[in-house]
Amino acid sequence: MPAGPGPGRYALPPTIGYINHDYTKPSSPAYSFHSRMSSNMVSVDSSPGPQYHVDAKMTRFGRDGTPSYSMLGKKKKTADTFQTPGPGAYSPEKAPPLNLHHRPPTYTMAFRTRYRIVDPVPAPNRYTLPNLFGSHVPHKPASASFTMSARRKAGGPSEDLSMTPGPGRYNSTEPSVYLNRQPSFSLQSRCNIPTDATRKPGPGTHSPEKVTAHLPRAPSFSMGVRHSEFVTPLIVDVLD
Repeated sequence: MPAGPGPGRYALPPTIGYINHDYTKPSSPAYSFHSRMSSNMVSVDSSPGPQYHVDAKMTRFGRDGTPSYSMLGKKKKTADTFQTPGPGAYSPEKAPPLNLHHRPPTYTMAFRTRYRIVDPVPAPNRYTLPNLFGSHVPHKPASASFTMSARRKAGGPSEDLSMTPGPGRYNSTEPSVYLNRQPSFSLQSRCNIPTDATRKPGPGTHSPEKVTAHLPRAPSFSMGVRHSEFVTPLIVDVLD
């Protein structure tokens, strides 16, 4: 069998160092050693140090954005001072229509023109048009029209030929005649307050719940004194 190349013959990228490092493997940071710098760099000041003053309004994000104001005197107006017009000095509503803008029609009120005697044209109020109310308009359709005549005395509704009473001639029957009568009360004058000094019992003095003479009740018994056995009984002669 022919012998193949050994493992050392393959040209794989190295995994040590940072030159031609294998990009499929992670690599750590690499540092290089430089020669010692000259001592002249210590004596030569080539960079700003703490001796420079940094404004307190300067931050690491830039200048502080807090607004600051100063109080100055009022500036005197001169002839060559340009006066800027304010918002009220403009009148945009008076500008002509632009870009095909539509505006509503405008009208002006003028005084009355003087009537001319030589003018043969009659005025609008000189024409007389036919009346449009009623049924006598020849060129307008009209609805049916009726006339109101006077009330007839003989044979009219006002003449009662049968002499029968109307609905308002009957008296209404009291509902208590054919229905259960409801309790009725009358209002009298206020009673005078008694002026005598007699003490009257109030409502709380009476006890109507203790009165049982007019109510049915169960029989009740009382216990008497005990009698001696040697007492002579009462003997009464019974007459035939």
